Amino acid sequence: MAYLKIIRPNNLLLLLLVQSILKYGFLEPLGIPLAMSGFGFGLLVVATLCIAAAGNVINDIQDVGIDTINKPDNVLVGRKISEKTAYTFYIVLNILGVVAGFVLANRLGHPGLAAVFIIISALLYSYALYLKTILLVGNLTVSFLVAMGLIVLIIFDMYPAITTELMDSQNMAAKTILWYAGSAFYLNLVREIVKDVQDINGDKKGGRNTLPILLGRNRVRNILFVLGVFMLLAILWFAYDFLYQFTWVAAYFVFLIAAPVLYFCIKVFHAESATDYKMLSTVLKLTMFTGVCSLPFFAEILNF
Repeated sequence: MAYLKIIRPNNLLLLLLVQSILKYGFLEPLGIPLAMSGFGFGLLVVATLCIAAAGNVINDIQDVGIDTINKPDNVLVGRKISEKTAYTFYIVLNILGVVAGFVLANRLGHPGLAAVFIIISALLYSYALYLKTILLVGNLTVSFLVAMGLIVLIIFDMYPAITTELMDSQNMAAKTILWYAGSAFYLNLVREIVKDVQDINGDKKGGRNTLPILLGRNRVRNILFVLGVFMLLAILWFAYDFLYQFTWVAAYFVFLIAAPVLYFCIKVFHAESATDYKMLSTVLKLTMFTGVCSLPFFAEILNF
C-alpha cells in the first residue's frame, strides 16, 4: 500500500482520464488522420504515468523534512519505505517510462521523439532537487509539465500523421488542445500558489523561497483572488462570445467550470487556515477535470 500511496494514484488516474478523453473523446471523433493505434496509445500512457509516478517518488524523497512539518501523517520515505528502496523504485519507474516512450517513438517512425520523455524526466528530477526552491520557477515548471500531459497527444498522435501540409481540421484540433493546455497551465499555476500558502510553515524551515514567504499570506491571498476573478471573467466571456449557438455547451461552461471558479474566488477572500487552502486546491483540481471533460463537446462543434 505504501508503494501505491507514494506514486499519487489519484493524480495518475486523472492524467489517464485526461489523455483518454483527448484521444477517444476529441481526436478520434473528429475523423482526422492519427498516428497511434490502441497499442501505441497504451505505450504513451505507460510512458507518461511511469515518468509522472517517478517524479512523485523523487519529490517525496527530497521533501521528507518539509513534509514532516506540513503533512506528518503522509510521510512514507524513512518510515514505511526506506530511502534506498524509494530510490530503486524511482529508477525502475523511470526506466519503464523511457523504454515505453522509446518503443512508441520507433513504432511511429520518429525515434527522436523519445527525447520528450527524457526531457520530462530530467525536469521532474531537477524540480525535486532545486527548481522548487527558486521563487515561482518551481510553480511554472510543474504547470508546464501538467500542460505537457495534453500536448503529448499533438506530438505523438497528430504530428507523425501529417503528410504534406496541415489540414484545416488538424490545425483546429491542435489549436483547441493548445488552448486547453494553456488553461491547464494557468489553473495549475494558481493551484501551486495555493499549495505554497498551505505549506508555508514547512517551506520556511526548509529554506524555500515561495511567494507567500516573500509577500506574506494576506497579499498572496489578494493576488489569488485577482487571478481567480480574471479566470472567471475569461470563462464567462468565452461562453458568451463563442458558445452562444451551443446552449448546452455554454451551460456546461457556466455551471461546471465557471461556478467552481466563482466559489474559489469567494472562499479565497476569507481563507485563513491550511485546511481552507487545501479545500481551495481541491476545487481547482476539480475545475481542471470538468474543463477537460468538455473536450468531447468541441469534437461536435468542430464537426458542426
